[in-house]
Amino acid sequence: MKANNFTLPSTNKSNYSLRNSIGNYVVIYFYPKDDTPGCTIETNDFNKLYLKFKKLNCEIYGISKDSIKSHDKFRNKYNIKFNLLADEDLKVLKKYKVWGKKKFMGREFMGIIRTTFLIDKKGKILKVWDNVKVKDHAKEVLETLQNIVKK
Repeated sequence: MKANNFTLPSTNKSNYSLRNSIGNYVVIYFYPKDDTPGCTIETNDFNKLYLKFKKLNCEIYGISKDSIKSHDKFRNKYNIKFNLLADEDLKVLKKYKVWGKKKFMGREFMGIIRTTFLIDKKGKILKVWDNVKVKDHAKEVLETLQNIVKK
């Protein structure tokens, strides 16, 4: 399945479009909120493995509904090497079907369902991880990509 193209504001101070990444693999991970425990672990894990992804011609982008200002603070605090994208109006979150009902401590609410997409060099979705558990997730995505590249 082809990944839906989108354009969002990026922490590199310009807009990022998925079509700009044609020719590279892309990891897009949707996460609920900057600087919260699970999101920080997930982002830091991708950050630790960033150079290994880069060696495989793979770009990484984190997307949440937080503002660029919030993303900048989060990136600076943890020295994150890749860009975060802001989807404040939920357009891409809905397009990728990662905005939905969640339950937490008996309460139901709408929010971001932690999901990761691995996209090939032509813009095709290779794998989707939904309802991600953050522990070792970035490592699993890297291993999946390594196995694809080896083929």
